[in-house]
Amino acid sequence: MMEQIKQHFFTRDRAFYKDFFRMMIVVALQNLVAYSVNMADNIMLGSYSQDALSGAATVNQIFFMVQQFALSFGNALVVLASQYWGEKRTEPIRTLSGIALKFGILCSVLIIALCVLFPVPLLKLFTNSPEIIAQGREYLFLIQWSFGLFIVSSVLMAALRSVGVVNISFYISVVSLLVNVGINYTLIFGRFGFPEMGIRGAAVGTLVARILELIIVLLYIKYVDQRLHLFSKGFLTSDQRLRKDYINVYLPIMCSQVLWGISVPMQTAILGHLSKDAIAANSVATTFFQYLKVIVLAIASTSSVMIGNAIGRGDNQSIRAEARTLSVIGVAMGLFLGILLVLFRYPLLSLYSLTPSATKMALHILVIMGFVMVGMSYQMPVSFGIIQGGGDAAFTMKMNMISTWLIVMPLSFMAAFWWKWPVEAVVLVIQSDQFFKGIPTFIRFRSYQWMKKLTN
Repeated sequence: MMEQIKQHFFTRDRAFYKDFFRMMIVVALQNLVAYSVNMADNIMLGSYSQDALSGAATVNQIFFMVQQFALSFGNALVVLASQYWGEKRTEPIRTLSGIALKFGILCSVLIIALCVLFPVPLLKLFTNSPEIIAQGREYLFLIQWSFGLFIVSSVLMAALRSVGVVNISFYISVVSLLVNVGINYTLIFGRFGFPEMGIRGAAVGTLVARILELIIVLLYIKYVDQRLHLFSKGFLTSDQRLRKDYINVYLPIMCSQVLWGISVPMQTAILGHLSKDAIAANSVATTFFQYLKVIVLAIASTSSVMIGNAIGRGDNQSIRAEARTLSVIGVAMGLFLGILLVLFRYPLLSLYSLTPSATKMALHILVIMGFVMVGMSYQMPVSFGIIQGGGDAAFTMKMNMISTWLIVMPLSFMAAFWWKWPVEAVVLVIQSDQFFKGIPTFIRFRSYQWMKKLTN
């Protein structure tokens, strides 16, 4: 009996490993390219004007919240659609995709209306500087129209991801990067005979890239995709049961995603009120951390699809073995990435001209982030990937709300402004949820009560 348990602790299905690593690598590359788009924008605007950089960064805080809504629409679709794909039933997936798209379009209209009607009050949530608000308003005037395009593209690519089609997302990200960087360079600085548009040039580049992204994914779905046939029978069908199923999955995911999204700029603001060196050290350390984090996000995203497919197939023993395998892959990858971050901290920091104090802080923060990477690489793929992907979105929502708003945020404020701890200790408190969330996540994971059949 013991031999049988050992034998089946990890899955022995070679196709599982092949599908997982193929999808994970492509998703990681897509995330990396998408992150590089923002980095390129920051570098070019930063070399043009500090006010332009700050104005774009302020508007990007609004876009960050748009991303959270887009992710929640897409992730809820993946949870349900991947189970139907495990059953090889595509018509319900098409109907669910139509439902998610309608919600996404409605959300887009509301967000764009807020930006059009109340641009200055929105920008004043993040800054009081008249110069930055003026630059931000110019940027927002064009960029607001890209919000809806981004949400629609995200939903359509989530539908494809739920049936294992991920290559197109990577290609779209590469095209977006090239177009965005090319137009930005041309219009921000006025190259090749074009007018110098500054921050408006960056907005044009992003808007054109978003339009191109949507056109490419629509053409792919219409003429290339052979799995989903999204625009055929069932796409815009009105199905009350599927709509109810989608809403039941979407609401906890949305609450978890959006409330976490609100906490991120607040955590950054805490460090921003400590010292200039703290801002610089955290900014540099976070940049390297985010580049490695894309791999963890890819593992979580791929795990959600794989587990959903397994539940759709209905083999409980296979689901458990695959889930255990995914959790161990996450930890192993986290150890590798954490060690990488710590070992290369000196050569990485040599790329920057920081004060001795900021350099020392950044070195310490990178070591902290190395340990955080290990905890996150278990917690995130298991909670957001396996448990949420397995149909138990409510657990992930409750855990994140309690940890973020009842534990981490109060402790972070107290550590920074009441106890006046060193910057490194404050960073550790802000990131501490990646450690203690691992305990309830492990307990829930080992109970296997997250395996929920959501298909009709």
